[in-house]
Amino acid sequence: MLKNEKTPLIRLGLRPNRRSVCLQLSLAPLMALAWPAAGKTSGNAHVTEISDGIFAHHGHVELQTEANRGDISNNGFIVGDEAVAVVDTGGSYQTGLALREAVKQATNKPIKYVINTHMHPDHVLGDAAFLPDNPQFVGHAKLARALGARSARYLEAAREAMGEAAFAGTEIVMPTLEVSEPTELDLGNRKIVLEPQPTAHTDNDLVVRDRKTGTAFLGDLIFSVHVPALDGSIVGWTIVLEKFGTEAPALVVPGHGPVAMQWPEASQPIQRYLGKLASDVRAIIKRGGTIKEAIETAGESERGKWKLFDEFHRRNVTAAFAELEWE
Repeated sequence: MLKNEKTPLIRLGLRPNRRSVCLQLSLAPLMALAWPAAGKTSGNAHVTEISDGIFAHHGHVELQTEANRGDISNNGFIVGDEAVAVVDTGGSYQTGLALREAVKQATNKPIKYVINTHMHPDHVLGDAAFLPDNPQFVGHAKLARALGARSARYLEAAREAMGEAAFAGTEIVMPTLEVSEPTELDLGNRKIVLEPQPTAHTDNDLVVRDRKTGTAFLGDLIFSVHVPALDGSIVGWTIVLEKFGTEAPALVVPGHGPVAMQWPEASQPIQRYLGKLASDVRAIIKRGGTIKEAIETAGESERGKWKLFDEFHRRNVTAAFAELEWE
């Protein structure tokens, strides 16, 4: 672990060893997650039981700020007869604490696994809150390498966006269990399957399926409301989504948007967006256009259909152009 006054904490692989009902959790001591627009603490966080034993939390569709303390992505947990698996932990130590408290309010079963669906900081920076539970921290086989390359930048950006008070306690925890092929975990009369994906949203996307209910946590393979963010392969992402259409989950927890969605409604907007972006970029490349032209025009018909479009879309165009010009 690296630590000094100016460098964020990075923990390198160390283990310290019903039915749409909302749980209103008193989390004032944890600097709770749900704030009104003015940024004042309301003292409540919410998780919803979207299916039997499957709980999900809805993150704000916003950029990371001091007011939201990094609570800008969806996460949740799965409860078995013997243990709990947490799926993603939010964008700060505070979001992790609130989620951990939600687990404790919902069940007395131990937290055995903390599973990260991919590397992005709004999904992993709450992991450290679960260190006292001594779980296995689980991720795609490529997750550790990706986090190792970006840890310092992720943490410095989070500190700058949230401020010292909201950032306090935030660390990156490296996976202790790496998944390179479909892997089944038993929570006690409840088996979940971890499915590592080829490069799509990132090169370390991991899907979590609950066999009992058919619910799947898809992480940022599915964006809703929030414009998609491309950090992998636009071609690969499209292929992965098409594949899911042939073996659709009964219920989907997206990385951003509503806590639960049906298929194919969950996938249609993002497939439209990726398809339009790819089509426009390919047309520009084919006629000898420049990346500048692509950035200014490609996918602009999608403007107004997504939040945070200006913050992410041009970066998506740049990434798509760099990939597709070599087809």
